[in-house]
Amino acid sequence: MAQRDWADKDYYRVLGVSKDASKEDIKKAYRKLAQQYHPDANSGNKEAESRFKEISEAYAILNNEEKRREYDQIRSFVESGGDRWVGFRPGGGGGNVHINIEDLIGEQFGDIFGFRPRGPRKGADVEAEARLTFEEAMSGTTVQAHGAKVRIPAGIRNGARIRVAGRGEPGTNDGSRGDLYVRVNVEPDEIFSWAPTGDLQVVVPVTFPEAALGAKVEVPTLDGTVTVKVPAGTQHGKTLRVRGKGAPNRKGGAGDLLVKIEVEVPRKLSKREKQLLEEFAEIHEESPRGHLRRVG
Repeated sequence: MAQRDWADKDYYRVLGVSKDASKEDIKKAYRKLAQQYHPDANSGNKEAESRFKEISEAYAILNNEEKRREYDQIRSFVESGGDRWVGFRPGGGGGNVHINIEDLIGEQFGDIFGFRPRGPRKGADVEAEARLTFEEAMSGTTVQAHGAKVRIPAGIRNGARIRVAGRGEPGTNDGSRGDLYVRVNVEPDEIFSWAPTGDLQVVVPVTFPEAALGAKVEVPTLDGTVTVKVPAGTQHGKTLRVRGKGAPNRKGGAGDLLVKIEVEVPRKLSKREKQLLEEFAEIHEESPRGHLRRVG
């Protein structure tokens, strides 16, 4: 597009919105058209490529409040009769002299509407989202986003952001394309969760006898089960660490699995169970509340 043609472009018509359209309406119109005419979805279609560039130009102006305001001013000037070439008679006489609108607008609009040459400009970055099951996040997968195949590495966490270079909007004046950023949303799992330390965590219930006497319990992992030794006297909330059985990491190995112990208290007791516990209470002299007693 020639530099002077900026003033002739009706960007509102290009995006199919009214001149008083809100910023949100402009964004919605752009996304719909960009998806329709994106080069990745129209391989080899020069007409679609040209239309996509036109749409991107329109959005770059109308989505920016300052540029949109200045664009509206220059369009109003042109539409009110102030053509790009303005005629007048110096001193009230003589021939008709044409002055380019560039000379009238000057520095205020030069950089915005391309009246002066500009260097290459990188295209805008693009944001996309990918929803994964917990299993997909742990094993790794490939998703489609903005016409691109994006490899999701194994062990990725909810909220992570993946950058794909050069898959954003086309640049201008031979500038490079922008980048694609894919934000990952991972569905929660019924068994595993993330500990504050960043390790994978699983909650394992044990009985009171198991916690008091010690036990070996089967614990689920991402690739089967492992046997974990619960030491005698383990307290409710105690966390045990199983090394190398957590989520995959970028180095090719795996992190640790944290096993959080929950001591289950039986809701109902048989007559015999109640009798045994009462006997235990009679002979167990140590109180867990001893430290709460005041002295004097």
